[in-house]
Order: sequence, then structure tokens, then C-alpha cells
Amino acid sequence: MSQKSERVIFLADCESFYASVEKAEHPEYKNKPVAVAGDPTRRSGIILAACPIAKSFGVTTAERLGEALIKCPDLIIMRPRMQHYIDVSLMITQIYEDFTDLVEVFSIDEQFLDVSASLSIFGDPITIAKTIQQRVMMQTGVRIRIGISTNKILAKIATDIWAKKNKTGIFTLPPSDITTTLWKEPVHKMFGVGSRMSKHFAKLGMVTIGDIATTPLPQLKDKFRARFGKQSDIHAEVMWRTANGLDDSPVTPSTFHTPPKSIGHMMTLPRDYAVSAEIDTILLELTEEVCRDCRLKGYMGWVVTVSCMCSPYEAPTGFSRQMKMPDPTNNTNKVFETVKKIFYQYWDHMPVRRAGVMLSTLVDDQHYQLTLFEDQEKTRALDKVTDTIKERYGSAAIVRASSLTRAGQALERSIKIGGHYK
Repeated sequence: MSQKSERVIFLADCESFYASVEKAEHPEYKNKPVAVAGDPTRRSGIILAACPIAKSFGVTTAERLGEALIKCPDLIIMRPRMQHYIDVSLMITQIYEDFTDLVEVFSIDEQFLDVSASLSIFGDPITIAKTIQQRVMMQTGVRIRIGISTNKILAKIATDIWAKKNKTGIFTLPPSDITTTLWKEPVHKMFGVGSRMSKHFAKLGMVTIGDIATTPLPQLKDKFRARFGKQSDIHAEVMWRTANGLDDSPVTPSTFHTPPKSIGHMMTLPRDYAVSAEIDTILLELTEEVCRDCRLKGYMGWVVTVSCMCSPYEAPTGFSRQMKMPDPTNNTNKVFETVKKIFYQYWDHMPVRRAGVMLSTLVDDQHYQLTLFEDQEKTRALDKVTDTIKERYGSAAIVRASSLTRAGQALERSIKIGGHYK
């Protein structure tokens, strides 16, 4: 790659991030299979991360803990510590920022770096990548894999397909190598293509990434319309651009702080809930979390979405439906009224195992409609007081009486981040 005319973009990925953090802090497990998993007694016994040794036994991310233990009886299970992982991730970001101020968080364990302006200071791309690997390993004990190219999508592909698999953990994919390197790979290895989409491409006669890339875009759109409907043009173009390695988006440090399109929470229940009173408790807790998040971030929402999955696990039923409210709000009681309307309109009365609530079509919460029939100023002041108390003393400082019943999960969730233990 030309260092003068082309950008140099990294996608830096932390290997088995959660498991790597745990192994770094428990040297006695260095040569043992380790996995980070949820609590099996609460139906959250899912593998969140497995170290390379565990993966050599066939343990995979997102599989049930019981299945993993069958494959690897000696598997060491670590309880997740989400706040600690966030702290380590931020530490790694700070290391990246020593090499460039253009660092964009893609996920907790992946970040894009634009090092174009750093080449004259720190050396060629491979030298910078190796130095970053050494710094991160020395300070955190986490191994970093780095894909290098001229744009974000190619850097991501270079990481996922090659850097994660080779011994150095570094791979360069220049645009000039796309036709000879990328296009030979099977469709399922392309970023954004899962098992279901791979089957669709196979039925369209496309088995390699090159098959997608070399199909004229108008023709690909026609194929997508015939298979997915009239609204699939954008999807077709995204697939075509990905296969051709086309991406004009810059590495943007502020991406992490862009306004959200929606705010929601979902909960997998520790047991099946079949009684309306118990379900109402969970729906209220979810609504309260969503509305509190909206208030803390300064938003109100127009549209309420409720989702639900019912037992049995092997053949679940469920729904995801939304409703627009007369006015935007972030008040728990008002949103809860709509949540219940949606839920009881679509619930098939099968036992509930998972539920979710979301607010979308967000607007600034400083611009709200005053009415003659309710004291919004008083309601908003009360919300602010309770939010302040929870912010200072924890979300369990104030809970509703229903959350103290056997059905309530608010106290359990108060010690978690994103559904996992802090």
C-alpha cells in the first residue's frame, strides 16, 4: 500500500476478550481451558467467551454451558465481570490513542484505527501493529489481532478471515489483492453474511465472495427483489460493496457518542412466567429501566415496542409489536400503560421466558407538550429526584413493592451490566 496516497486503517480485535482478561489475572489457568459464562441456575448459562484451549475442544461462543461441559469436562468456568471488562477495554483504547487520535470503538473488543498520519512517526504499518500488540500484551495480558487495509470494511475482513487465524495475528489486505485473495473465499466468510444468508446466496448460485462481487449491481438487485421483495435494494448494494471492498466511511472517534435511534432492555427470565401479575412485574421493571435510561440521556420516545418469547424452548412462540403514543414521553407510568396494551393484545397466554421493552423515534426531552389535565412539571421533578437517588446510591436504592415479590428481578439486575454481572 502506498503510504502517501492511501489511508492505512487497522481493525484491532482482542482474542477471546473476556476469557483472555480472566486468564491474564489467573496465571494458574495459563495452560487450562477457560470460559466465561452466565449463571446456569438462572437460564443464562451461555458461553460468552472461550479461550483458544477451550475452543480446541469444540467449545463455542453462545452455546449452552451444559453442552460445553460435555465437550470439555475440565472446562474452568469464570463468572463474568462486565465492569472490569469495560475498564480493560478503555485501557486498551488509551493505548491505541498513543499511536493515533483517530480511534473508533466498534465493540467492547474491536476498534478501528486510522494510522495514516502516524507512519512518519512510528514506522510502517506492520511495525506499528507489532508495537501495539506488544504494548497491549504487556499492560493487559490480552492478545490483539490486527487487520490492515485502506478502508474499514477491508480491515475488518482482513482481521476476521486471516489475522484471527495466523500465528502473527497480523494480516494486510490491499485493494490490489481483492480479486486473488478475497474473491476465492466462500460466501459464509464475508462480513455481514450468516448461515441463513449463505443459504440464500447458494440458491442464487453464488458460493464465493467473488460470485457476489462480479455480479453487476443492477442484476444483483433484481435477484434480491425476486427473493426478498421490493425493499431489498439497499441490502443488495451493501452486500455488493462489501464483496468489492468498497467503503468510504472515515474512522470517527465520536461514533461511540452519536445519539441512539432507540433505547431498550430485554430480560431472560429465571423461570417461565404464566401469571399476569408476575408478567406485569417484569414489564414494569423493564419499562422503568428504559425510561430511566431515556431520562439520563435526555430523550423522550414516541414509539413503544414490546417483544416476547414463550416456552417451550424447542418450539417457541412470541411477537414483537409496536404502538405510537399520542405524545412523546419518558415517564414510566405513561409508557407502561402502552406496554400493557401491546402485550395483552398479542400474548398467546403461553408461559413467558423472555420479554423486552423499547422506546424509539426519540426526541429531546426538553421540548414537551403541556396539557390541562396533568402536572407534567411535578411528574418530571419526581422522576428527577428518584433518578438522582439511584444514580448516587445504586438502582436498588428505590424499588417498587412489586419488585420485592418472588417475580421481581430488579434487585438481581441491579448488580449487572447489560444482563451480566459487574
